[in-house]
Amino acid sequence: MLFMSSPYADLVLGWYAVNARNLPWRAPGVSPWAVLVSEIMLQQTPVSRVLPAYQAWLGRWPTPAALAADPAGEAVRQWGRLGYPRRALRLHETATIVTSKYAGELPSTREELLALPGIGAYTAAAVAVFAFGRKHAVLDTNVRRVLSRVESGREFPGAQPSVAEYRLAESLLPADDAVAARWSVAVMELGALTCTAAAPRCDDCPVAQRCAWLAAGRPAAAERPVGQTYEGTDRQCRGRLLAVLRDSREPVAQARLDAVWPDHVQRARALDGLVADGLVDPLPDGRFALPA
Repeated sequence: MLFMSSPYADLVLGWYAVNARNLPWRAPGVSPWAVLVSEIMLQQTPVSRVLPAYQAWLGRWPTPAALAADPAGEAVRQWGRLGYPRRALRLHETATIVTSKYAGELPSTREELLALPGIGAYTAAAVAVFAFGRKHAVLDTNVRRVLSRVESGREFPGAQPSVAEYRLAESLLPADDAVAARWSVAVMELGALTCTAAAPRCDDCPVAQRCAWLAAGRPAAAERPVGQTYEGTDRQCRGRLLAVLRDSREPVAQARLDAVWPDHVQRARALDGLVADGLVDPLPDGRFALPA
């Protein structure tokens, strides 16, 4: 694979050196496990909510073996109100596999990481780059938005990364592995802090002079990303039911679950979904519990 390097890498890296947030998963010497935990938690969840959950999780389970030694239900309980609790189950499954198959050490290649539960293309690349210094295109929402604007002149990229996006991102990687890893996180930070979705601060952007979207007058996208609703959804109902189970150290009777959501049809559907996802265990006596 040919890496040509970005013509504005120095500008972005210089900006990052001054503006980077002090986040614990970026600290020198942070373990690959800690990087993976941060990447899983940061999926569809803002940094401000992740920080306390991340610190509490690693305080309790600093290694995959420590998590694997506890029941899966404890992972769900510790996840709390972070949202999308299946991520907790996937982390527990991954910890179990890493402990038994890899002697407790997270594998370092993108291909091995992709084979672990709940790890997709982005997360595998991110962990390989940020934890192990490998060279891959890391395309999260922020990176895709920056490259779409600077290189393609479009306000927003498509719904899913395309082959052309990956090729572009790969072509911009600096030749040196360590610099490429720093470039990847620097572009991500630029999208999070400056080239934001709703209110980009183009006057503060280090590559404003090279931005095709800014040069074109910042044309609005034909279709703008639509935020997800939450109030009244099955997802909210699932969260209410799971909160009852998380807050109890004993199995919970059906009546306690019935009390937290009035729509019995939606409640039953949400509970069935939690059971199907492995987040709730139905017991023979009719009560419910977190997975053993």
